Amino acid sequence: MTTQVIVVNGGSSSGKSGIIRCLQAILPDPWLALGADTMVRALPASMWASDGGIEFAADGQVGVGPDFRALEAAWIEGIAAMARAGARIVVDEVFLGGPYSQQRWHRALAGLRVLWVGVRCEAAVAADRELARGDRAVGMAASQADVVHRGVTYDLEVDTTHTEAMECARTIAARVG
Repeated sequence: MTTQVIVVNGGSSSGKSGIIRCLQAILPDPWLALGADTMVRALPASMWASDGGIEFAADGQVGVGPDFRALEAAWIEGIAAMARAGARIVVDEVFLGGPYSQQRWHRALAGLRVLWVGVRCEAAVAADRELARGDRAVGMAASQADVVHRGVTYDLEVDTTHTEAMECARTIAARVG
């Protein structure tokens, strides 16, 4: 059975999006890229900085409420449904809840062939990337660098600290069968 979904988990500014763009360029079939940032951008303004929605603290911490969680659950189920309908999907995720976050995806993707990929990056390097990006709360990269991997299991891990996105993508693509 061929891989239907690639779940790429890593902290903010770890290099996930660059790897995913490279994957889309080198994999022989078309793959959709969907993830946490896509969902957050789709939220109505009323869910930003609200108790029920999503909040980004000045120190980079991310807080989510019950309304966000409900929409996120629907988002995950929707991505799973698209994969079951035949779409190949690369999921760009940040497992802030560690194994709990992964378990939600495991349940939704049950019966599908999934490749679980961890993207690691040293906190200091991710923090430098974060500053250069200018579109993230300062501190987010450092606070997420390790916590998103605690208790999470992978089929494959890559480290972007000293490895370019294309090389990481080639490593991942070699495991897509």
